Amino acid sequence: MKREGIIFIISAPSGAGKTSLCKEVIDICQGVRHSVSYTTRQARPGEVHGRDYYFVSSEKFRSMADSGEFAEWAEVHGNLYGTAISTLEEYRNNNVDVILDIDCQGAHQLKQRFAGGVFIFILPPSFHELRRRLDRRNSDTEAVIERRILNAGAEIRESRWYDYIIVNDDFKQALNELKSVILAERCRTARVLESISKKFDI
Repeated sequence: MKREGIIFIISAPSGAGKTSLCKEVIDICQGVRHSVSYTTRQARPGEVHGRDYYFVSSEKFRSMADSGEFAEWAEVHGNLYGTAISTLEEYRNNNVDVILDIDCQGAHQLKQRFAGGVFIFILPPSFHELRRRLDRRNSDTEAVIERRILNAGAEIRESRWYDYIIVNDDFKQALNELKSVILAERCRTARVLESISKKFDI
């Protein structure tokens, strides 16, 4: 049955495991893709341009923003991040479900712009565990970690307006919950009714 691709918007404070969950659920859920965002931050070890992010200069990013090329964009922890409109339209028109791994600012913009988006917030089990994960990641300075912890409180308060909240205490369980949300949303009446109405005279 053909239907419009679903946009899954997933947010979390840094260190909650959002990126790992997104990568894993794409591997186990057929027909789900990752939306590659643009960013001005430096690539971390192992990240690849065009696969993880499009790493661009601040000048290039600002030019795209001024031209209205982004569906959403925001400054997060001193770096710019944005999702191209063309990327989302291509997936939606080709009946492909897409995951956006973005911050709360970007999610707010998409809430206003795209009807039918599914908003999911990933929580850590505690602030103590969040700090432990950030320390273990060993990719940020102590100053950056402190800033991420400080911002986490405000980000977590935003979770109340999301459609779903998943606590990533046990990774396997959190992954199963995320997969369940995706599968359930694909079966939502509003998404499939048009495609089945002629077959069953509904």
